[in-house]
Amino acid sequence: MNDKIHQILAQISVLEDDLQTAVEEQQAQLRYRFEGRRVIFEQAIRDAQRKARMGILKWFSSVRPLNYFTAPVIYGMIVPMVLLDLSVSFYQFTCFPIYKIARVQRKKYIVLDHQHLAYLNLIEKLDCMYCSYAVGLIAYTQEITARTEQYFCPIKHARKILGAHGRYKHFLDYGEMSDFHARLDKFRENLSDEK
Repeated sequence: MNDKIHQILAQISVLEDDLQTAVEEQQAQLRYRFEGRRVIFEQAIRDAQRKARMGILKWFSSVRPLNYFTAPVIYGMIVPMVLLDLSVSFYQFTCFPIYKIARVQRKKYIVLDHQHLAYLNLIEKLDCMYCSYAVGLIAYTQEITARTEQYFCPIKHARKILGAHGRYKHFLDYGEMSDFHARLDKFRENLSDEK
């Protein structure tokens, strides 16, 4: 990787730190804190959220009729999602120790916390939890496959790809063959050092 790319990656890292700081400042403005894994809002905020909650009957009357027809398709996806979850979890628990790849912590990717928002009614909470599970599962799966790719083939594609995982930017450039196997060993060593 050339110096310009290293410089840009360093700038991205600084921006990510700035983003984290901004998120923490927003948390303070919205007046919530964490107690373990639970999110706790100040009482005044909880009261305001409860007042903003839409009743279930009103919510049902506000839903477009076509949404009722698509609901079974959307919620039917839970079956392949759970199978994917079980499959990738089984894969990493059986294969990662053999290759000395640090395991991906599922709880860091699949975060279900929208049920603590008092302005959501029961159905909205279930919808949000479903989406949080789906999005988290995809991120969890992506990290497992990204670590696998880093172990076996940490090489970028010739063309730009959309939605590349976070490890991809550090991979070898397409066609960059100098000391490939020694560098591959280094990529593998880095995987076992992760926490």
